[in-house]
Amino acid sequence: MATIVPPRERVCERCGRADIWDEESENWVVADDPGDPFCLHDWDINGTYNPVDE
Repeated sequence: MATIVPPRERVCERCGRADIWDEESENWVVADDPGDPFCLHDWDINGTYNPVDE
């Protein structure tokens, strides 16, 4: 049986904002610098991440 493994971190390619997944609140939280508050974040999601762990 396959297990789905969600991402634990993401980085905006436009402003550099980094977020991490908070298990307790079940939500993304800002890791450090909040980046540009007006940025339409372009998260570093590409075809290399595979959420299926077999």
